[in-house]
Amino acid sequence: MSQKQERPAGSLKSGEPAFIAVGKIRRPHGVRGDVLVELHTDFPERLKPKKVLFVGENRERLVIRSRRLHNDGLLLGFETYDTPEAVGRFRNQTLFVLASDSPQLPEWLYYFHDLLGLTVLDEAGSLLGELTEIIKTGANDVYVVTASSGTEILLPAIPEVVLAVDLGERRMTVRLLPGLIEESGG
Repeated sequence: MSQKQERPAGSLKSGEPAFIAVGKIRRPHGVRGDVLVELHTDFPERLKPKKVLFVGENRERLVIRSRRLHNDGLLLGFETYDTPEAVGRFRNQTLFVLASDSPQLPEWLYYFHDLLGLTVLDEAGSLLGELTEIIKTGANDVYVVTASSGTEILLPAIPEVVLAVDLGERRMTVRLLPGLIEESGG
């Protein structure tokens, strides 16, 4: 079972477009107003010059002026911002794209925001809870399923465990494998 990481961001108000977090501005870099961006997307190629992004809680509009790779992130420059002081106010703020701009995925891939909130059932149809969090690990993702009691079940996101995902019905069917399931108190 595979998915592409995109963090949901919701909407500002009812009727407005939904946004997806694609990165976090860490700090200004250099003297031209570039910023170091920690990526939260599996589609960094979409962050290119002339692309419109939104920053912070107020979703201020930014247009990418320049882009270059830097270690495990990106250095982005924005139109009309050409000094470290000008972009300094964006430090530690989240960058968003419109959800409607998300690339189409193959049928067997899902965005995180599509999976979060799914009702999780075991293969016998018993309710386990709601998928409330996805933890990225080195080997495979781990789904955190929270029962109504607050108890959490940690499920590896592997084909042997995740049997079916039905986004239309907002449910996931899983197989509980002995020895793989960890529970934690809530």
